[in-house]
Amino acid sequence: MTTYVWDYLPEYEKEKDDILSAVEKVFSSGRLVLGDSVQGFEREFADYHGVDHCTGVDNGTNALKLALEALGVGPGDEVITVSNTAAPTVVAIMGAGATPVFVDVREEDFLMDTDQVEAAITPRTKVLLPVHLYGQCVDMAPLKRIAEKHGLKILEDCAQAHGARHHGSLAGTMSDAAAFSFYPTKVLGAYGDGGAVITADDDTDRALRQLRYYGMEKVYYVVRTPGHNSRLDEVQAEILRTKLARLDSYIEGRNVVARRYEEGLADLTGPGRLQLPTTNDGNTHVYYVYVARHPRRDDIIEALKAHDISLNISYPWPVHTMSGFEHLGWRKGSLPVTEKLAGEIFSLPMYPSLPEAVQEKTIASLRDVLGAL
Repeated sequence: MTTYVWDYLPEYEKEKDDILSAVEKVFSSGRLVLGDSVQGFEREFADYHGVDHCTGVDNGTNALKLALEALGVGPGDEVITVSNTAAPTVVAIMGAGATPVFVDVREEDFLMDTDQVEAAITPRTKVLLPVHLYGQCVDMAPLKRIAEKHGLKILEDCAQAHGARHHGSLAGTMSDAAAFSFYPTKVLGAYGDGGAVITADDDTDRALRQLRYYGMEKVYYVVRTPGHNSRLDEVQAEILRTKLARLDSYIEGRNVVARRYEEGLADLTGPGRLQLPTTNDGNTHVYYVYVARHPRRDDIIEALKAHDISLNISYPWPVHTMSGFEHLGWRKGSLPVTEKLAGEIFSLPMYPSLPEAVQEKTIASLRDVLGAL
């Protein structure tokens, strides 16, 4: 049997009764759109983060897009972010009519190099968009200082960082607004698509609720354009309510898996050899994905196929190098760290219900492959 980086079936077997009960609850409720389940999840997700507002939407991409629009971003504006991210981060910026401006990432943690941000600001800059990538947070203190100095908003992309902390603060609580994805692979994943935006600001939340529902403030009356049809589904919301109660245990399970990798591979690490993830001072890591690094990454991935292990790369193509974004004018070589990492990083299997025997097989196989290089 092939080992993959993610598999929801072991978790489903453990939680099947609760998941099916959540579905039955919605189907028996008499309300299938924006009912008690969405309202309940919004309240509980906001409470988890200690903020006043949560607006559930249909996916993480639209969570980013609608959040940008709610913060006043539109055509002619610029948003500073990174190219070492999933394409939806940039798709959302462009969907709001704005232009993405990239800064490079740091070699040690693959996160936004905040030292480069201020030099990227122009009169058109409206928002700073840090991506809390792979499960830990960007250093937010310098970003907040820059934003305050230049009168900018901050939108956190928390799609990969549910429950991560930065000097005690939860991801998503250190900015004007924060967007989350509940795609099934996420730390808090639905059984389909889903997303949400949290904020402490009343006006931002009001705008979000209008934007997700055609721009309407009340039924059939539009007060804002353009509006969208971007509502979180009742079934997914009820499943997420069930899983939210387990979020901290999911995070602990991911950390258990991470510790096994560290113990099983530590003697193979070093400069020019295997590099395992590090956790920055002040951060707690939730290991959305377990991203390792090796200069012969491609050889490793190919060799592991013979062991029935199929690994993933997050991400093999930096956004600025993709043909779909070439009109932005970025060229190869413009973000050297990002481009170097794209040729060396790879993800090992990581999910809280990963069977220990499967992980041990992965560790043993990787040791064999590295020993033969």
